Amino acid sequence: MLKEEFIQKSPVRIFEKSIEGGLHAGNIGILASKKGIGKTSVLVQIALDKLIQGEKVIHVSFNAHTSYIISWYENIFNEIARRKNLENIEEIKEQMIRNRMIMNFMQENISVDQIIRTIKAIMSDGSFNAKTLIIDGFEFTRATVERFEKVKAFLSETQLEGWYTCTLADTEPVLDSKGIPIVLRDIEPYISVIVLLEPKKDYIHLRVVKNHESLERGDMPLMLDPRTLLIAEA
Repeated sequence: MLKEEFIQKSPVRIFEKSIEGGLHAGNIGILASKKGIGKTSVLVQIALDKLIQGEKVIHVSFNAHTSYIISWYENIFNEIARRKNLENIEEIKEQMIRNRMIMNFMQENISVDQIIRTIKAIMSDGSFNAKTLIIDGFEFTRATVERFEKVKAFLSETQLEGWYTCTLADTEPVLDSKGIPIVLRDIEPYISVIVLLEPKKDYIHLRVVKNHESLERGDMPLMLDPRTLLIAEA
């Protein structure tokens, strides 16, 4: 399969269609679930889709070493490429590596202002014109309105779209009456898209609980294979 066809047939196209064509620049999106359901895998697949299209991606991790994140990208890309019989794999891999920046922070020791300054320096001084920011492992119990005001302003200024993972508590309930994760309630006005990952008997279900200005719940026609953690059509 040629790269162009691979991009066109990617399940990420269906993901984007389910959220009004995508997250879009200046907006925050969150993938939420309890621990170990597949949030990081979905984020990496979103990032890979951008990279294969030739866009630049910055991946910030608060809970994994850089080498571990790289292995996520390599393993998921190799599995998808094998399944789709993708051509020119090595050439695409080289492009992806050039267009990807991975950063690792200890959230206890760094402020949101320091992170923003670092990313701005990479984008301006390093001429790394990224379109997508991936933030994995942030502890939303630390989330404040002030922090997400700054993040939202930063994304709008730089025209980045920002995707987070959010780990929900093991206790019940985790959602409020509108279906919004309780841990996100205070900062919900700053979030454009919230997608829940819900484990079922044989698959992991993707459900939109905030779709830009709409709080109407909607099921994505997608699922996550619990064995490979790859996105597939339901």
